[in-house]
Order: sequence, then structure tokens, then C-alpha cells
Amino acid sequence: MGSNNVLKKIKECLVDLNSDCVLESVEESLKNGISATEIVLGPMSEAMNEIGRLYEEGEYFIAELIEAAEIFKEVMKKLDKLLREEAKKASAKKRLKIVLGTVKGDVHDIGKTLVKVMLQAAGHEVIDLGVDVSADKFVDAVRKYNPDVLGMSALLTTTMRYMEVVINKLKEEGLRDKVFIIIGGAPTSKDYADKIGADAWAKNAIEAVKIVNKYAEKR
Repeated sequence: MGSNNVLKKIKECLVDLNSDCVLESVEESLKNGISATEIVLGPMSEAMNEIGRLYEEGEYFIAELIEAAEIFKEVMKKLDKLLREEAKKASAKKRLKIVLGTVKGDVHDIGKTLVKVMLQAAGHEVIDLGVDVSADKFVDAVRKYNPDVLGMSALLTTTMRYMEVVINKLKEEGLRDKVFIIIGGAPTSKDYADKIGADAWAKNAIEAVKIVNKYAEKR
């Protein structure tokens, strides 16, 4: 099977939630000389975005999202060593330090995990604070790690509002201008990012990586 066909197959199998087919196709891709980075940033990420769309349209439910995330994590375990090696080679490019977290009150981590994996595959260093992260914890992380980028995620309209609390806390502590802030998650938007004073908004994981890479080039 040609490279394009096998990549297409990975995407189709993941959207269909067929774990065995995904793993077999990933194995075949590696045998064909396709890099782990290309597999993650290409068909794996495209499939997760498609699954997210199906969820938004009511064709998939939370059970399908969880199943897709489990398959994704399984593939990541398989590719972890290769991704690290490829990231080391790519680190001659501008590599950023990024702190990520899902805001307080929100325990959704599928989107954030996808962003983390893709940023790591692109060669960046990612510190994941997890879910239900308070403003104080974000502030402490900015102080401790001195990151280039802070990424916040929320999947609920109610928790999305907490992003502004975090930004205001960073301002109070004199840390706001030290970090590039990007937000994302289903209820967020470009308008909301502008309103709360974030630097950027990403509609999905692929977009988030593009924005971060573009920011890296500017620095």
C-alpha cells in the first residue's frame, strides 16, 4: 500500500474507532519509512478533529470521544520513543517551553492532550498541569518554569469564564507580559480571546501548533 493510502487508512480506522486497524496501519506506515511525527500531525490529528466534529453534530457521544482518546493514547505509547528522537533532531529549530492546563472546574482533557502530543511532536517542551487548574497554579507554573507560551483549555461555557480570572491574576502578579497566552476549547472563540486579553485562539489542535510554530519563528 502506498504512503498516502496507508495514512488515509489510519485516519479512517481511527474515525471508525477500530483500534486493531489503527495499530496495524501505523505499523505499516513506519515500515514504509513514514516518520512518527508525520503520523501524529497528519492522519491521527485529522481523525481526532473529525471525531470532534461528529461529536459536535451529535453523531458521536462522550463514550466515542473517550474510546478515540484511548486509541490515540495507545498509538502514542507505541510512537513515544520515535517522537522523542525526531523531536531532538528537530530541536535545531526554535523550540519553545509551553505550559498547558484545563482551567478550574473543568476536567476535560482530550483536546488538551491532543495539543500536548502535537506540540511535543513538533519539537517543543510541554509542561502539562492537568485538569481543574486554579489561577494560583497557573501563576506558580509561569514563575517556576518561565515558559514562552501558556495554553488554557475549557470545554464548558461556565468554566471558560475562568480563563479571564487566570489572565487577571497574571496581570496582578506582573507576569502577564512575560508569556504568550493561547486559549482553546469548544465554547471559546477569537472574539472571546480578544475580550479577555489572550494573544491567540485556536479552533483545534492543528491550528494551535501552527500558531505556536509561527510565534516561535517571530522570536
